[in-house]
Amino acid sequence: MTATLTRADVASAASQKRRRRAPGWLAVVPLLAFTAVAFGLPAVAMLNGAFTVKDPASGTSSYTASNLSDSLQGPYLTALLGSVKLSALSALIAAVLGLPLAQAVVSSRSRALREAVLTASGVLANFGGVPLAFAFVATLGNAGVLTVRLHLADHGWDLYSFWGLVLVYLYFLIPLMVLTITPALDGLRAQWREAALNNGATGPQYWRFVALPVLAPSLLGGLVLLFGSAFAAYATAAAMVGSAVPLVTLQIADALSGNVLVGQENVALALSLDMVLVAGAVMAVYLPLQRRSARWLDA
Repeated sequence: MTATLTRADVASAASQKRRRRAPGWLAVVPLLAFTAVAFGLPAVAMLNGAFTVKDPASGTSSYTASNLSDSLQGPYLTALLGSVKLSALSALIAAVLGLPLAQAVVSSRSRALREAVLTASGVLANFGGVPLAFAFVATLGNAGVLTVRLHLADHGWDLYSFWGLVLVYLYFLIPLMVLTITPALDGLRAQWREAALNNGATGPQYWRFVALPVLAPSLLGGLVLLFGSAFAAYATAAAMVGSAVPLVTLQIADALSGNVLVGQENVALALSLDMVLVAGAVMAVYLPLQRRSARWLDA
């Protein structure tokens, strides 16, 4: 005898299914509320301030794009381009140095070495701000230990410069690259290398024609991630170089505090909007690369 389902049975089953799903949706509500408060409200305030100009005489506010245009002119544009240049160069050097280091860790048979390097990379990737600046000033500053002992000043070394800041950024960008690219290197199949070698390929040819094309999305994604990390850094540069190197984060801080010009708070919000747009463009590049890399390595 075959049982038949009535409309009431189907409706009852659907109702029970919805009730079972309800707790899962309710669990997301606190996260959505926190996201709306922690990110949504500041974003709305930033957008409103970036397009608002207040008349000092009457005290009335009006919406205009003058703040945004001002943020793309003069010293503000110089600072924005300086941050992009510093971030791009630091990210590129860190990617070039971090890849062979990560490969050495992956190819090592020592599990203790692998765990030690990855643990240290996790710590160093999050070590920044004033402590990092103080460590480099004490080591490579004008009166630093290595500067004095190695007479680096006689060779033109200056920590408080663009290249000095690049060196400091590499301290946390290289470990970040190791953490980012190691899972992709783990995904390379040993059979691919064996097949390449069996067909007469050398080690460099394997890397050029097999490994690097497969790793390309992950490498570019890691490069974008490093760029974003360096682009958003503030405390280290503020504590070490001040206004000696023009950076957009330092310009925002000066505009908000009125160190240079009074009443430029809304221009600072426009600069923040510029940073958000750059970061959004970076993420628009990073996410597709990440998905493509996952498809390659999971195939």
